[in-house]
Amino acid sequence: MAQNQTSQESISYELALKLRDLEEGQKLMKDRLLLIGQNLIDFQEKNSLEMIEIKKDIQDIKMDIKRMKSVIETVSDEVSKSARKEELAILSRQFKMFEPLKYARIEEIEKIIDEKLHHKGHKQELENKPGFWSGKI
Repeated sequence: MAQNQTSQESISYELALKLRDLEEGQKLMKDRLLLIGQNLIDFQEKNSLEMIEIKKDIQDIKMDIKRMKSVIETVSDEVSKSARKEELAILSRQFKMFEPLKYARIEEIEKIIDEKLHHKGHKQELENKPGFWSGKI
């Protein structure tokens, strides 16, 4: 009976060890499962925040594109209103034909007239003076 009892104690000891090992394994599995669950939640939150940031960035990019389209349309309208190279060449040729810098100013014309009149008056004085050639007889 003593052997029977020792063998029962040994079996029960072995069962207790196996049960404790199983419980520890189950606890480790539970801890790992909780850790995996927490990591999954953290990952999902991080992805949600990144998605929100990406959506904001996309909205900003859309607004920038709209502004750029508006600017391009404005520039396009202004370019279509401006003179072309051929038109500028025509205007340049017309400008060269008239050469406005060669036209005299009113003051210059008056000065020239005064000089001519003064010169003409001086000439008449010389003609009226008897001299080498006294004129018609």
